[in-house]
Order: sequence, then C-alpha cells, then structure tokens
Amino acid sequence: MLSTMIYSVKKPRTGSVDLWNGSQLEGTSFTEGNDIPLCLQCTGTVPINLIAYDDAKTLHKKLIKKDPNYHIDMYIHFYIDDQKFDGHRSSIWMYPQKLIELLLHFAGAISPDLSTFADFPDAIKRYNIYRMRAFDVIFQKHDIPVIPNVRWGTSETWSYCFDGIPMRGIIAIGVVASGISKVMNRQYFKDGLLKAIELLEPHTIIIYGSDNYDLFDELRERGINIITFPSKTSLAFKRRVKYE
Repeated sequence: MLSTMIYSVKKPRTGSVDLWNGSQLEGTSFTEGNDIPLCLQCTGTVPINLIAYDDAKTLHKKLIKKDPNYHIDMYIHFYIDDQKFDGHRSSIWMYPQKLIELLLHFAGAISPDLSTFADFPDAIKRYNIYRMRAFDVIFQKHDIPVIPNVRWGTSETWSYCFDGIPMRGIIAIGVVASGISKVMNRQYFKDGLLKAIELLEPHTIIIYGSDNYDLFDELRERGINIITFPSKTSLAFKRRVKYE
C-alpha cells in the first residue's frame, strides 16, 4: 500500500550537505509501513544488451573526449562487487549526479544491486533496499528508463525487500552471487523468487547469469517471459574453452 506521505524537503542550512539525497526524492511517495520509495512502472523496452557499471565508466572516459553526445544502446547493470560502486571514493549514493551524467549516455539502467547477505544486520539490509528503490526514483526523475532489481535475503526480509517495485512489470535479478549454483542454496533462492513473483506478478524477468535451472523452465511454463544475459565471467569462460 502507498503511504499518504509525500516527501518534502525543507530549505537546507547554509553549508549543509545532502547526505541522504532528500532533494532527489522530493515529491516521492513511499510504501506504507516500511517507508520504501515507490518507483513508477518501467517505460523502457527490454534491453538489447547489458554492460557492467565499471566497464561503462571506462568506456565513458574514452568516448566522451571524442563525442560529448555519444549514445550506446545498452543498459548499465551493477551485478558487480559493491565496493566498485559503493566504496568510499566510488559511492554512487554520495555522488549521484556523476552517475546520472553517465547514465544519460546509455539506454537505461537496472537498479544497483546492493547486498542483502544473510549475515548482515537487518538495519543494513533495510538501508540497502531503501537505496535501491531510491535510485529507481532518482533515475526516473532524470528520464532514465530503469528496470527494478529484485534482491532478497532470508525469509525475514520478505516483509520489506519487495516494497516499492511496481506490479505486473519488468524486474531483473542477478544469479551470479546468489548461491544458486550450490544445491544447498537452491531452495532458498527458489523460495525468495517465488515470493517475489507472488507479490509483484511480473510479466518479464531479466536474468543476469545462467538460467540453466529447472526453476526458470517452470516460470516459462507459467507464461513469464524469461530473458537471459550471460555474465561476464561466463562469456570469458566460453571464449577460453573455445580456443583451448
């Protein structure tokens, strides 16, 4: 449910710094109970291809010098180590404008994949879910098409980790660091994904990584469109095997 509260920002004191990106979220609606920013339905199309954030930054540095108006028809994803986009000097949360300037040269983005590991304190997991949805809102305010990334932890996170994501739309998940490759983790992954589908009813799921699991075949049988983009590691392995 939606909260009736609409986020408003008071005039900041002289010299103050907007550490919480409140100005970026002014006018945003929040979910009732958990106060998670609510993003709008993705108006973009299914990506033609994906590029990792760190690779996009490297490419940007080369291309911007030659053509300030260059455009690449790829969505940027953040299925990489958090430290590459959420470190002390690399924090996209602390420097969102730099991220926006980069994204405007690409077709769109999948919302940042901030970690919600089982051994994290619940407060950190909630904070990372909040920031994922806040980024969705920030991107949309700058007319950047965004596909919400769905990230869950153990079952106690289900009460808030799917908040703020529009129903009956496109969602994305990353399986590379999900632990699904280990049989002991597969049921945990399946339970979380099925809960997401129950609550969000997506018509399309973007998968970053391998879909070579029975679960995804079951979802296709249910009429859900599954679109897979192999991970960078997987593509490198295939190339190595090809030439060995």
